[in-house]
Amino acid sequence: MSLYLIGDLQGCDEPLQRLLQTLDFSPSRDTLYLLGDLVNRGPQSLAVLRRLMGYGTSAQCLLGNHDLHLLAVAEGVRRAHRSDTLDGILAAPDRAQLLHWVRSRPLALQVEGWLLVHAGLLPQWTATQALTLAGEFSAMLSGSEGQDWLQRMYGNQPDRWSDDLTGDERWRVVVNAMTRLRFCDAEGRMDFESKDGAGSAPAGYLPWFDVPGRRSAQTPVAFGHWSTLGLVQRDQLLALDTGCLWGGCLSAARLLPQPDGPARVAEIVQVNCPQARKPGA
Repeated sequence: MSLYLIGDLQGCDEPLQRLLQTLDFSPSRDTLYLLGDLVNRGPQSLAVLRRLMGYGTSAQCLLGNHDLHLLAVAEGVRRAHRSDTLDGILAAPDRAQLLHWVRSRPLALQVEGWLLVHAGLLPQWTATQALTLAGEFSAMLSGSEGQDWLQRMYGNQPDRWSDDLTGDERWRVVVNAMTRLRFCDAEGRMDFESKDGAGSAPAGYLPWFDVPGRRSAQTPVAFGHWSTLGLVQRDQLLALDTGCLWGGCLSAARLLPQPDGPARVAEIVQVNCPQARKPGA
């Protein structure tokens, strides 16, 4: 049995198929953990969802910002962007099942000692707190409140965490951190304007994983979302969005469980991707 973490797909099913062939993936034996942004901008969003749904529990998938955008467009609370490639899903005969499956995906998971999230974690959160917040949010989104909440999901405020936050403001901070975060300051104030690499941080800000005193720093974290960051591999950190959509690579990390601690990254496997979208287009 092998465990694989895989970076952002964004509707690129053909590279995923080649990657799985390279891995000799078998859904009866192995498990995939997809780090969010399964759909949108790439040409095969519908095929991606049907493939991953078909793998059942052998494909564990996180929610990314593009997956939440799909839900908002489907509910009619957000207009589609010109760059969206969601029409195939929205017109599919199994649309209801597809959307229900997406809505049921978690914001974060813990696997073999690793914390998996699409974008990032705020410095005030321990790994345990982050998982608790993600679980509370998922219960809300998949429950009776979820459809109404999508209407109030968008916005950059509040831009930092407080334990006193409740309701929409609480969930907005959780979602923005876990699906959109790149840079924040020492107090956890989030910046959503800068999208370039780690060296482009605004004054007073740092990549979220480099903020001194981050309370989750002793837990290995794997994330996607940040294609301009590329592959980053440290003892306690793994960034896996390597820009498949933009003509980069699709990357998988094989985790090797250890008897006395978190799994170690045994290897990184990559396949080259055709450019489905030009930056800035």
